[in-house]
Amino acid sequence: MKISQPELASAAAAAQTHGEELMGADILVRCLQAEGVEYVWGYPGGAVLYIYDALYRQEGIQHILVRHEQAAVHAADGYARATGNVGVALVTSGPGVTNAVTGIATAYMDSIPMVIITGNVPTHAIGQDAFQECDTVGITRPIVKHNFLVKDVRDLALTVKKAFHIARTGRPGPVVVDIPKDVSFKKTLFTGYPESVTMRSYNPVRKGHGGQIRKALQLLMTAKRPYIYTGGGVLLGNAVQELRTLVDMLGYPVTNTLMGLGAYPATDRKFLGMLGMHGTIEANNAMQNCDVLLAVGARFDDRVIGNPKHFAQNERKIIHIDIDPSSISKRVKVDVPIVGDVKDVLTELIAMIKDSPLKPDAQALAAWWETIEGWRSRDCLKYDRHNTEVIKPQMVIETLWNMTKDADAYITSDVGQHQMWAAQFYKFDRPRRWINSGGLGTMGVGIPYAMGIKLAKPESEVYCVTGEGSVQMCIQELSTCLQYNTPIKILSLNNRYLGMVRQWQEIEYSGRYSHSYMDALPNFVKLAEAYGHVGMLIERPQDVEPALREARKLKDRTVFMDFRTDPTENVFPMVQAGKGITEMLLGAEDL
Repeated sequence: MKISQPELASAAAAAQTHGEELMGADILVRCLQAEGVEYVWGYPGGAVLYIYDALYRQEGIQHILVRHEQAAVHAADGYARATGNVGVALVTSGPGVTNAVTGIATAYMDSIPMVIITGNVPTHAIGQDAFQECDTVGITRPIVKHNFLVKDVRDLALTVKKAFHIARTGRPGPVVVDIPKDVSFKKTLFTGYPESVTMRSYNPVRKGHGGQIRKALQLLMTAKRPYIYTGGGVLLGNAVQELRTLVDMLGYPVTNTLMGLGAYPATDRKFLGMLGMHGTIEANNAMQNCDVLLAVGARFDDRVIGNPKHFAQNERKIIHIDIDPSSISKRVKVDVPIVGDVKDVLTELIAMIKDSPLKPDAQALAAWWETIEGWRSRDCLKYDRHNTEVIKPQMVIETLWNMTKDADAYITSDVGQHQMWAAQFYKFDRPRRWINSGGLGTMGVGIPYAMGIKLAKPESEVYCVTGEGSVQMCIQELSTCLQYNTPIKILSLNNRYLGMVRQWQEIEYSGRYSHSYMDALPNFVKLAEAYGHVGMLIERPQDVEPALREARKLKDRTVFMDFRTDPTENVFPMVQAGKGITEMLLGAEDL
């Protein structure tokens, strides 16, 4: 039975009046309930058994038992990305923590709000090389927004409150709360979960500087070749509607980064496609040749602008809106920095535009669009659509999009060629529907992400686009899918290679394919069946659409589709390392 919010509020009020003597583990569970936590993904061990016992004795939170701690964090991460809520994972000390590190780093690089609860050895044993001890705070310090070691049970409730507050405010990120075993066992008077928290050293700015926004307005309205470049911060800041309003008011071209896809509808003509290393000609050329660039919730990373010196060759005025001041002018010097919450800043900018007598230069804008359409006419994403001999991976993604474009569908991916094809060929029109690892580029996230999303969105269709290399890194979670009834659909674009590695080896290493070929792959159909799911082998182009249709009909089953794709296919366009974003390889003819 789920505890209602009024009941929780009533219990909290009673506790504040009288207080209760509770173990630390029970206090932790009460805190999680007060935060509205629905799911905790985890794996038990000695240091967290009191916490697991407390979870056993309550009914408000569902614990999901994964098969590896890395997957626990990834699943909580996927849940957070799709819902905007804080994801919660629970792991034990020592190897539990170290197994979780990849998941924590993945969330940190993409600014995902999470709280990871880790067990530790008893306080008296810390530093004594006790069984399953590791320096959790030290290990995770570089890959978290903040971390806490709770040494006194009396500090536990306030620490949890701080952790959730830090995770979800400002630039979001993962927060680790390390709880020694004796802290979870000891009792103290619990007088209720704090309603609010103030930290003198942590006060993220929300409202942008009005003067800077007016400067931005002036630049945007007098631009001859304007461009709007947006990243994951638009999604994380729930500023999608504001962005769409701005773009539609101005009629300016817009692009999204890999992490920002879905912030502006991909089917709208004003959208130029993803930019960067595997971005479109029109998106990259517009980035290089614009005269005023509005960057919103993006960080000018190496995969977006390529070589900073090349990017700096063309003069342009840059406006940069970001919640994190450390991201502004970090790689590219900007002219109008605006620190603030992107939703608030865009709202204020839109209001100023409405009140301003200035209007965009229609003639200059028309000429700019004519130039852009010339780039777009080159159709840089073309591929052999009429091949009847071998499955082209792009065709699988296009077929999936055509089938699901009107459905409430979520797409997760692992990392590699398949990730780029999904980003290029699935036209995301809505936010938080594209869930992938951007900053860290973590293989193995696809299935755990999909599990987390399916629990949060049981009525939605959830697809995991993966490859035969990535999928084996967390394939044990097929067992979790069965236990918790998360019927996801897995599309493995199986080219028998570590495809992106092979592509780089072909282009940069004279075709020396060092350890990028998979010599001993499992029979994925039988493997899926062994885990209790449906397996399909698809080897002919004409069978792609029927297989996807059949999988969609099996609404209550997890389906693993092993698509045998062209092993020679490469992702184009491509910008090589050290090159500028307009120095693109468009196909084999450029090699």
